[in-house]
Amino acid sequence: MRIIAGEHKGRRIAPPSGRDTRPMLDRVREALFSTLGEVTGEALVLDLFAGTGSLGLEALSRGAAHAHFVERDPRAVRILNRNIETLRVAEVEVVRGDALEPRSWSAEDDDGPAANVVFLDPPYPMLRDSAEKARLLEAIQCLYETVLRPGGVLVLHAHPRDLHEETLESIATVDRRVYGNSALAYLWKGEG
Repeated sequence: MRIIAGEHKGRRIAPPSGRDTRPMLDRVREALFSTLGEVTGEALVLDLFAGTGSLGLEALSRGAAHAHFVERDPRAVRILNRNIETLRVAEVEVVRGDALEPRSWSAEDDDGPAANVVFLDPPYPMLRDSAEKARLLEAIQCLYETVLRPGGVLVLHAHPRDLHEETLESIATVDRRVYGNSALAYLWKGEG
């Protein structure tokens, strides 16, 4: 795995160990950041289900001001911390916790985060279990309404068969793009 563009372009980051963490392919990550364009510049990024941190670290390399990572798996957190050290980025915070719990989304002394970019890369089975899917959709609505800044974007990564526009359209207009076995849903928040 490598950083695709920006300050750390070409730098390698440690891949996940085992099969529980599934990193986004470089070509999909490249398409994602191409779609985001300038929105990552000076952005406050919330990277949920962070895994190795590839999305938040890519955003930092491209000029994001801060990344807040949330990951539950202790093995993934160790790799994430190692990747942060490898790139020597300081504008980060790592929380080991439940990515769907609002208390994990900001530092305890914050009044509540306001993110320009929110990445959600949940395990694929989460969207296949009705109770977990309902919990995920509830968190997405809360993130969209209370955390995402106007002009910002929430991006959900899932398998194409599990991600349909109508699932999210009660929250916001969805721009869905499919890249092989990956689908990305962009929920842009208007300026008003």
